[in-house]
Amino acid sequence: MPEPLKLKGIPASAGYAEGPLFNLDPVVARYRSKATAADERLALETAIGTATGRLAKLIQATEGDAADILEFQLAMLEDDALTGPAYAAIAAGQPADAAWRQALDAEIVGYETSDQDYFRARAADMRDIRDQVLRALTADSAAAAPTGAIFYGEDIAPTRFLETDWSAGGGIALKAGSTASHVAMLARSRGVPMIVGLGASPADLAGVALLDAEHGGIVLRPTRAEVEAFRQSSSSFAARRDRAETFLARPDVDGIDVSTCDGVGLMRTEFLFGKTLPDEETQYRAYRKVLEWAEDKSVTIRTVDAGGDKPVPGFTVEEGNPFLGLRGIRLSLARPEVFRVQIRALLRAALHGNLKVMFPMIAVWDEYQRAAALFAEEQAALAARGVAQKMPPLGIMVEVPSVAIAPEAFAEVAFFSIGSNDLTQYVMAAARDNASVAHLNSVRNPAVLRLIASVAAFGRAQKIPVSLCGDAGGDPAAIPALIEAGLRDLSVVPAQLAMAKAAIADVSI
Repeated sequence: MPEPLKLKGIPASAGYAEGPLFNLDPVVARYRSKATAADERLALETAIGTATGRLAKLIQATEGDAADILEFQLAMLEDDALTGPAYAAIAAGQPADAAWRQALDAEIVGYETSDQDYFRARAADMRDIRDQVLRALTADSAAAAPTGAIFYGEDIAPTRFLETDWSAGGGIALKAGSTASHVAMLARSRGVPMIVGLGASPADLAGVALLDAEHGGIVLRPTRAEVEAFRQSSSSFAARRDRAETFLARPDVDGIDVSTCDGVGLMRTEFLFGKTLPDEETQYRAYRKVLEWAEDKSVTIRTVDAGGDKPVPGFTVEEGNPFLGLRGIRLSLARPEVFRVQIRALLRAALHGNLKVMFPMIAVWDEYQRAAALFAEEQAALAARGVAQKMPPLGIMVEVPSVAIAPEAFAEVAFFSIGSNDLTQYVMAAARDNASVAHLNSVRNPAVLRLIASVAAFGRAQKIPVSLCGDAGGDPAAIPALIEAGLRDLSVVPAQLAMAKAAIADVSI
């Protein structure tokens, strides 16, 4: 009997899964060339239309981050700059499949080899776009995975993840990937076990696999003893998770049924900024809906954090290094005509609940002052028109090291919210989406924790509330260190709420 094969990776979404290994690496059916260039062009146009329709259907069934990912893919498929080279190659005599693959592969290489985080983060989306159209061209459909399968391969397409029924179990084990990828975020939000960074491995792997996404490993061809040990660990994890569910009923956590949470620690507004910029009424209705749902509990809404890895057509700009460029509050201040619309919607919505507003990517005091001044101007303008409104408390994200190092410059803000993802990325100079430096991108690094502790201490001394939002808040392994650093308010996605509460309960102060 062959020896067990054990591979080590990086946990991206905690959990355990036991099931048949399913190879993700695509096998595209053969394309039948057409008689003329016109027929080839028509074939590609039809395939792109099929892929576009599929994406539109998926968008209708999703929301939030998942919808944002799909909207990006849809926008790319409708962009002449992407499709134009393929049509030109067809006119020069190439068949549709070769022309499309050539055009997309050239784009993908550029994304994958870029030294910019923004482009590398989109490489998986570009591969997904390529393969969707190729499948439509060949009338091929993705092979069906067995129930409870462990998806294994270089990477997994966002659409493949969203179309999979995870209710019967299963998990994801990737040779590459990133803990900050779109699929990793989706996996955490849905509680799907996932590891990344497994590296190269023998070809043609098959059979039952044991996925340990709590510690970061996968075992193929396991022995009976290894299966038994794995099941004990899995049962222990399930027991801890089930025990954690009891914390949702405690008085201090009322879950997304509003009765199971203390409120909303971070409401992103980028999802409203799709192909067109949202008007005031659209934003007002969205904010009001969440505030009324939360009743009297606090809802912290972040002003639009566009830029970086979140482009918005007609709003963001293309830059050489978008994570260090015109993003977050910098972009909002540069485009006040867009920002003022959001401000008016927030001021009007504040009447309907316990609203707090925070500004992303603040680096210097002047940025906060200018943003706060715009709120004051719009409040006065609304009042002059007789429009009901209310000024909410205004706070800032602490995600730029300049703020974490010198928080005393921001002593007049209403609250601090530490953005653990970006703060860690900037402190460690390790991109969130780069698997090769994933071991450096850790909120538990002493340098990152020291900054978090200093902000928490400053907040206590000045009586300024300090919270944390980002992946670290829902990571049971990171929570003890965060509490030791002085944090008492963590924001987590609903799927991680119970385990986070249980982890908090195990910490002695």
